[in-house]
Amino acid sequence: MPDYFHGYAVVGLVAVVGVLFVTVAFGAGRLLRPVVPTPEKLLTYECGVDPVGEGWAHTQVRYYVYAFLYVVFAVDSIFLFPWATVFAAPGFGGVTLVEMFVFLGFLAVGLLYAWKKGVLAWT
Repeated sequence: MPDYFHGYAVVGLVAVVGVLFVTVAFGAGRLLRPVVPTPEKLLTYECGVDPVGEGWAHTQVRYYVYAFLYVVFAVDSIFLFPWATVFAAPGFGGVTLVEMFVFLGFLAVGLLYAWKKGVLAWT
């Protein structure tokens, strides 16, 4: 029984050490940094441009859609390549093949929906 919990103890110890490391680093940074707030330091700073006007700006939503489509295809490749490398191994049969086609079906429905909505047009 002690061998069974040894793996969990190692993972728990690494987690505790990680949390302690982050806590000590943030604490040391808080104690060692100078705190001198000035009006210039309290200004919003973005890309080297001084803030002028209101904080609201019009953004193009289509770029987010392209990013979302990239994420969909990245997730697809993350699941497909490992599956393809171990599919020929013993124990993987028709059930695994059906599961992968169900997964690809969901992705195809999402792609078809994006195509129907005109998201894939570069206009």
